[in-house]
Amino acid sequence: MAHKTTVTWTEDLAFNIELDGHNFLVDADAQFGGKDRGPKPKGLLLSALAGCTGMDVASLLTKMKMPFDSFSLEVEGELAEEHPKSYTDIVIRYIFHGNELDRGKIEKSIKLSVDKYCGVYAMLTKAANLRYEIVLNPD
Repeated sequence: MAHKTTVTWTEDLAFNIELDGHNFLVDADAQFGGKDRGPKPKGLLLSALAGCTGMDVASLLTKMKMPFDSFSLEVEGELAEEHPKSYTDIVIRYIFHGNELDRGKIEKSIKLSVDKYCGVYAMLTKAANLRYEIVLNPD
């Protein structure tokens, strides 16, 4: 299966992106000539990582019959000081709420995602140091 995206310049530094029938705008900050009308492309890498591993984990936990009330991910990337300013370190925080959370099942599902299933994780590990944290029932 292949993916194709079409990216079309609109004005200034803004581009319309069409991906699999979905459209959205990317733009740069005003300090770089944009108008901040959409997310920045580098930040979308972090969103892609969260979406990829999040889908894996939710699917695996459902198959393991481990209920949770809510599940979210926070991903932070540290950029290099020099150009090209790529991510050097990335932290994924898997945050769960629920009364019947099983840390062992959560850890197993995350390990399966990052070691086997998540292609975005596999690609980014070639460019940056990735690590993750599990947060259960934060206040």
